[in-house]
Amino acid sequence: MKKFENILCEFPYRGHPHIALVSLNRPKVLNALSTALMQDVIDCFFMLEDNTDVRVIILTGNDKAFAAGADIAEMVEATPIHQIQENRFRSWKQIPLITKPIIAAVNGFALGGGCELAMSCDLIIASDTAKFGQPEIKIGTIPGAGGTQRLTRALGKSKAMYHILTGDMLDAHDAEKAGLVAKVVPTESLMNETFECAKLIANKAPVAIKLAKEAVNAAFESPLKEGLEFERRNFYLTFASQDQKEGMRAFLEKREPDYKGN
Repeated sequence: MKKFENILCEFPYRGHPHIALVSLNRPKVLNALSTALMQDVIDCFFMLEDNTDVRVIILTGNDKAFAAGADIAEMVEATPIHQIQENRFRSWKQIPLITKPIIAAVNGFALGGGCELAMSCDLIIASDTAKFGQPEIKIGTIPGAGGTQRLTRALGKSKAMYHILTGDMLDAHDAEKAGLVAKVVPTESLMNETFECAKLIANKAPVAIKLAKEAVNAAFESPLKEGLEFERRNFYLTFASQDQKEGMRAFLEKREPDYKGN
């Protein structure tokens, strides 16, 4: 497994042959999302994407923070031209290209870019001490990696407007009630609960999981009529998979399916 400077990558995670763990690893700055860190994340994601044994990716931080925001030191003197030349969000644009489910396990702060990174994942499991927010307004700017768009889709216009215009944080339980977070668990149980969720997904038919993820994401980007047609096409496509045959036969034979990923 390749070593990275700003993250830790573990596969197999806890001995599971289909689950990988990616941990942000800049603890001295609460995992501030530098350009180098984000490039490491993307490089690692694509390495795992290309590994046919990997079916689920878990992304996490540490006990204090998932990620407390962008690396402000990199941006304080930046100009618009510098931002364009740096193509600052190039790595962020590549996250949707990952076809395997990514679960964000969030402990502590997920603020600014950290909240945006968590929302870029397919689902979020949060500890009961997690805090979410887009506080960019407090330092004279606005979210730039999807915060105004994804938070609005999760919370609705009024609540998203409140949190983005005030910079106030959202605690884990309120985030769950609003639909931003799938599940809130005790801090000490976060990684165990996330691992159990990853196992549930990893044990399903990989092709169907990818097609389901693609269809759900299409719901946020398409009118209902187009989304329904997209879903139907992906449903039909699952019938080209041997795993579909195995899953249905196992159901009829009252046994556990043995999915091969084809």
